[in-house]
Formats: sequence, structure tokens, C-alpha cells
Amino acid sequence: MSGLKFTVEQIVWQEVPGEVSLAFLFSGCPLRCKGCHSADTWKEGIGTELTEEYLKGRLKRYRGLISCVLFMGGEWQPEALQKMLAIVAQEGLKACLYTGLDREELEAVSDGILPYLTYLKTGRWQME
Repeated sequence: MSGLKFTVEQIVWQEVPGEVSLAFLFSGCPLRCKGCHSADTWKEGIGTELTEEYLKGRLKRYRGLISCVLFMGGEWQPEALQKMLAIVAQEGLKACLYTGLDREELEAVSDGILPYLTYLKTGRWQME
């Protein structure tokens, strides 16, 4: 599997309450939740690879303007995601993961992610 690839990168104010976040929406989600608003990103390998250098450059560009980095997905590549979370931590920023997994499922995939997270939103998308 190639590295984490994102299809959307944007600054968001509402996703993580009280934070201005740099958000990355990753492609390749294997969950396929019915009614998902990001079904166009299910295909693996589409988008731009999030490299360590790219992330560091974005954090430098937005230094003083953002307080958090939001990763929407990526838990299916725990080693790659953990590297990105470590960079966020080194920069002194908060980190959030939106995952379709519940906490126990996430811990089973990679408990190494949890120590890096300030915020965690869990659970599969439900239309109702």
C-alpha cells in the first residue's frame, strides 16, 4: 500500500469545537458506510500523498493561524498516520482523528495512535 493520500485539504472552524484546524480527508476508507458524504474518496490511491515534508511545510505556512490538525480517516494505515501525528505533536499543535471505527476497534488496529490525539471522534456514519 502506498502512503496516505488526501483528496481534500482545508482550514476548518467547525469540525473540532474551539479549534482552527488544518484538515486532511484521506482516500481509501474501507468501511463504506451507507450515506457517506465522502463516498467519492473510498477508492484507494486517489489524491495527493501526504509526505512528512509536505505536512511540515503546511504547518510552517499556517504557524500561528491554526491550533489543530484534523485527520479525517487514515487509521487503516496506522504506521503512516502515527508518523504524521508525531510531526503535529513536535510542532506543539493539537491533533484530532475522525474515524469510522469505535475506540476498541481503533485500539486493535493501532494503540500507538491514541497517545498523539487531543481529540477523537469515533463511529460509523449513520444517516439518521
